[in-house]
Amino acid sequence: MHATVIELLAQYDPALPLEEASTIPASWYIDPRIAELERRTTFSCTWQLAARADQVREPGQYVTCEIAGEPILVVRGEDGVLRGFFNVCRHHAAAVMTQAQGCAKNLRCPYHGWTYTLEGALKGTPSFTSECHFDRAAHGLAPVAIRAWENWVFVRLDAQGPSFEEGFGSNLLGEIASLQLSRLSWFERRHYHFDCNWKVFVDNYLDGGYHVPHLHKGLDSVLDFKKYTIENGARHCLQSSPIVKGGDHAQFSSVRGGERALYYWVHPNFMINWYEGMMDTNLVLPLDADHTEVIFDFWFADVSEAARERNRASVEVGQIIQDEDMAICKSVQRGLHSRAYSTGRLSVRREAGEHLFHRLLHEDFTSTRA
Repeated sequence: MHATVIELLAQYDPALPLEEASTIPASWYIDPRIAELERRTTFSCTWQLAARADQVREPGQYVTCEIAGEPILVVRGEDGVLRGFFNVCRHHAAAVMTQAQGCAKNLRCPYHGWTYTLEGALKGTPSFTSECHFDRAAHGLAPVAIRAWENWVFVRLDAQGPSFEEGFGSNLLGEIASLQLSRLSWFERRHYHFDCNWKVFVDNYLDGGYHVPHLHKGLDSVLDFKKYTIENGARHCLQSSPIVKGGDHAQFSSVRGGERALYYWVHPNFMINWYEGMMDTNLVLPLDADHTEVIFDFWFADVSEAARERNRASVEVGQIIQDEDMAICKSVQRGLHSRAYSTGRLSVRREAGEHLFHRLLHEDFTSTRA
């Protein structure tokens, strides 16, 4: 007989210290019921990346996306205020805005023509002339919590979820502010599809560089693995390494410079990878229990035509790393389905970030809200 979800959750003990801890059980990576629980808890109560700030700077600019299965709309109002809504018409539930991004004077549903202001208020209802007890003011677009931060816009689906400061942590906000990310400009976006559960990708990211010397020879050539550090906050992890000058992989050393590489993960699915003069961000989106989309955005201090060739070379280095990760994550997902595997012990030296991630997931799943 199959174990219940409660029984699956009980298979993990978040109270164990790292010295005694193992990973979350394999069932958490492959059972569709866990994926549904994540959608209702982890991805609904945390702050999720919805847009880049440069996409919605002017009144009328908007971006649409999907978060935890919900259609979302972010738009800058005529009053200059940034707002977030469920992209669902209050008439018959069609998507109001159907393009990924654009600029509009109002928000008009293509189904029956119901029209909303940029501030979300219902403005036009064709053929509604004799309806009784219909209050237009009560039929505006349903809002979501929204916060612009640094180069990004985040939303939170759960109306009762944590504040942005609680979700990210004041220490992290201060650390990122010191990097002066406003000096960087967006360059390119790439989409990667992984044949694995989204948590496999996050685990791989958070293993403290454990896999780097074995799997990423090029990246390893520019990182001082012996001085690689892992620091956990309440809801984030910073991995950091000194940069090695003149490594033996010129393709990597020519585009990875500065004194240190900083790798930030914020629970549950957002990463900032920072090098001097550049960064890339990762947004990890579950598609189903066995498939994941990871969206990479690449940012540079210089995006002029003169810098294009070097920036392109940097993006291609990222491509090499992702090709290597895609193969190993697929192998891990296959192994998680094997009867031979249940859990794996964690390295005290390397895998403190994974330990934090798994404990936060358990907290999400067992909270009063869940």
